[in-house]
Amino acid sequence: MNNYDIAEHFSMLSKLMDIHGESSFKSKFYSIAAYHIENLPAQAVEMEDAELFSQKGIGESTGKKIREIEQTGKLALLEKYIAATPPGVLEMMNIKGLGPKKIAVIWKEMGIETLGELEYACQENRLAAMKGFGVKTQTAILENIGYYQKNQGLHLWAEVEALSKELCTRLSTDFPEHRFSITGAVRRQNEIVEFVEIVTDLPSDLLRKQFSGVSDVVFDEEPNNILVVRIPGHPFIRFYLTSPEAFYHTLFFSTGSSEFIKAFLERYTVPSEPADEETIFSANGLANIPPALRETATMLEYAADGVLDELITTADIKGIIHSHSTWSDGLDKIETMAKVARDQGFQYLVISDHSQAAYYAQGLSPERIAAQHQEIEALNQKFAPFRIFKSIEADILGDGSLDYNENILRTFDLVIASVHSNLKMSQEKAMERVLKAIRNPYTTILGHPTGRLLLSRPGYPVDHKEIIDTCAENDVVIEINAHPRRLDMDWRWIEYAMEKGVLLSVDPDAHSVFGFRDIYYGVMSAQKGGLTPAYNLSSFTLAEFEAFLQKQALKRERLRTMS
Repeated sequence: MNNYDIAEHFSMLSKLMDIHGESSFKSKFYSIAAYHIENLPAQAVEMEDAELFSQKGIGESTGKKIREIEQTGKLALLEKYIAATPPGVLEMMNIKGLGPKKIAVIWKEMGIETLGELEYACQENRLAAMKGFGVKTQTAILENIGYYQKNQGLHLWAEVEALSKELCTRLSTDFPEHRFSITGAVRRQNEIVEFVEIVTDLPSDLLRKQFSGVSDVVFDEEPNNILVVRIPGHPFIRFYLTSPEAFYHTLFFSTGSSEFIKAFLERYTVPSEPADEETIFSANGLANIPPALRETATMLEYAADGVLDELITTADIKGIIHSHSTWSDGLDKIETMAKVARDQGFQYLVISDHSQAAYYAQGLSPERIAAQHQEIEALNQKFAPFRIFKSIEADILGDGSLDYNENILRTFDLVIASVHSNLKMSQEKAMERVLKAIRNPYTTILGHPTGRLLLSRPGYPVDHKEIIDTCAENDVVIEINAHPRRLDMDWRWIEYAMEKGVLLSVDPDAHSVFGFRDIYYGVMSAQKGGLTPAYNLSSFTLAEFEAFLQKQALKRERLRTMS
């Protein structure tokens, strides 16, 4: 049970208390507790009571509830509210745009208790007539219901990969004489997955026995020796049962996508008892294809031509680009972030707090920018040779311009341009807005190019090819935002970007020092697209990064004098 899981109990309790009309003071207390739990300096389960109870925003009362969740997997007070809430109302909490107050109106004033009823009410235009809603809100809720229903049963790769690793470790400990390997879409590092998938030579009866004590567990037998374990509230687990001799044969077939495996079998053969997966490729005269790349038939053509390029790894990341401090909506001071980044082996840190249009995130006014730059200059003297770069995540405004005038923009070492507002755009409007920002001579990096949030928001529609082509023409880098809910730019466009000579940049978009860890997810996504270190800006050494920025400055000056 990690801090995020525990915090989710408190967050849900706060929302349910609001839905049930409890005092706002009580509900806010648990919302604040969730925030502090999520941002504890270590996992709560690893902390002694005295240390945990003394943490900011915790205390003995909250600390005891944390221990209750760790020991039982539940929070009694939360269970009380869940029991008093119709299941359909609980499900409404998953719909974007429906906060507790709106759900309370839908349930208590309109008598709607299921998503189906809510969808029908929207279609009949009944929601628009309710106070606090309106036609636009009704339309958005109807769209979000459709999006939620479409993605039911799907999960973020980051969540399922962690669960898969934990399960394999536990099974390997309990059955050391048997083998277990993650496979399927999880092993291919797909950003969205449906199942935990594991290959094992452990007999079915022992697997069943291992899970038999789990509440409400259901076992399903599928063709080709697949055992599915269904546990309520968790991703389904698919076990591919095989013999020790055929372990890698099964691993190979269960790892590749259907397109990849079909294309492979049309041209090549697979030994029935290979010693490892590399043997399967070498026996057919192919370079070894990493699991992440076993998605399309095209990869077989590359493998037939010789050795594949070395994929980027987390060790290749030399600097933290795109991070937020307490100057805007971050949780840590610049000095703290710089120290942690340096101590973790990074050579530089790019501080890119929000610009003034992002008032909700304490975006920086010109006066605060000047003060922040003074702080950074002082810290650079303290931390040398480690370096902190002055940046900003400048909002791309509705007309495509950046959030500051030229005099302010030229004070930064680099500018990350991102869309944060008015996300409901036609493709024509979105492209007009984004392309204008790319052509701005002060734009260094295009941040999270579509604004998507996986399983929550599809992002605004764009023509990826035109964006990449325009970035190539203007020497603009495209971000691969490493947050596991973004992973934006999508990996499917990385190869085209490299073909066009466009640099990508795996950036954590860190809002605390703990956010540095998201680099891992960005790298895993980048591997799927075949990204190499040479095409990744955050893989540049400090000297290389400084040379890159000098080249960008000369480009801006040339364009400025031309105009």
